[in-house]
Amino acid sequence: MRLALLLFVPALLLAGDRHPRVPRHRSGPVNTAREAKDIAEENTGGIALTARRIPLNGASCGWEVDVHMPKDTRGWRCTVDCDSRSVYTKDRIPNPPLKGRR
Repeated sequence: MRLALLLFVPALLLAGDRHPRVPRHRSGPVNTAREAKDIAEENTGGIALTARRIPLNGASCGWEVDVHMPKDTRGWRCTVDCDSRSVYTKDRIPNPPLKGRR
């Protein structure tokens, strides 16, 4: 009985260690604004506020994401390529305000 308990407790501790928002590296095109925001946040280290779908490279699509930088006076406007799942361009813009976030 004690041996079973000793084997069971570490398994419980390891199972409870998972964070609910673990980034998953997906393949395929970027389909949602949330995915585009995650890619832009990872690349810039800021907080993605808005994302809108735009035409990019003729046939493929892209996402334009505005990123707020907390300790800076300027933010970023990133263009995320749907096909390569990477930031295509990054332009400096005036820091967009955080609406309703504290």
